[in-house]
Amino acid sequence: MIKGITFVHAASTPAVYDTLHRFFSAVGLEPGRSWETDASRGAPFLAPVGSFELLDGMAHLSAEVLIEVTAIDDVHQAAKQWLEEAAGPQETAKRITNVAPTTWKSLAFTIEPVPGIPFAFWQWEDPLRGKPLAIEGDLSAVGMRFAIVVARWNAVITERLLQGALDGLLRSGAVREQIEIVRVPGAWEIASAARALAASQRFDGVIVLGCLLRGETAHYEAIYNEVSRGIGQSQQETGVPHGFGVLTCETLEQALNRAGIKAGNKGFEAAVATIEMVDVHRQIAAAPVTDRRPA
Repeated sequence: MIKGITFVHAASTPAVYDTLHRFFSAVGLEPGRSWETDASRGAPFLAPVGSFELLDGMAHLSAEVLIEVTAIDDVHQAAKQWLEEAAGPQETAKRITNVAPTTWKSLAFTIEPVPGIPFAFWQWEDPLRGKPLAIEGDLSAVGMRFAIVVARWNAVITERLLQGALDGLLRSGAVREQIEIVRVPGAWEIASAARALAASQRFDGVIVLGCLLRGETAHYEAIYNEVSRGIGQSQQETGVPHGFGVLTCETLEQALNRAGIKAGNKGFEAAVATIEMVDVHRQIAAAPVTDRRPA
């Protein structure tokens, strides 16, 4: 069964490779796991959604690689700034087009980070494309303030979760000055600190990070039940979204796998979920109230 598709572009020289690498990093593509041998090297770039399209009647399209974006003006500005710094204003005018409507109900621009190698960035003019309107959170943390509560107990795990959470926030546009980290002794103390932070109304979201490993007694279940209940109550009673990043594992190996070794980083996932829920709350608050009472 087909799992995915990868477009590869062979750079003509090491300099072209390095230039393209810098360009794709500058416009926001997530770098994958790069590789290098004695004879060659590669640098994947990842996107949430990718596709291959067979086209007919669009011979005018100059670029074979189309990259869909959600904020095309911001991408265009970042791309133009990068090109001006890399090649100068005169070359920039030749190698990047303005954002303009296409024949397929979208906005697009084309850029040649290296002369003769064009890439097109595009965005739908109607993001819903006729679909029913639904409230769905964006993953931009720009302008949001966050608190992170992290337990010191099992620090070999929780510090990895903390780094993952910070990575998720910063990648999404948050700034360090708007992130406050609170350290507590262990998982038991997380809910209390989270409640105090949420009640202060200084934060848009709270992220909680901890790690519980099963022992030989019932202590594990008792602590986990109270921690999860306390965090849930804090979220419901304050109205501030809480990202849940408290691991409950049988072994240290399982916890390490969930802290970035094999199964992703649950701190990163908790941060991203918090960003989305903050935006959902904002959209709900801003939505117009419809009077459904009979006339």
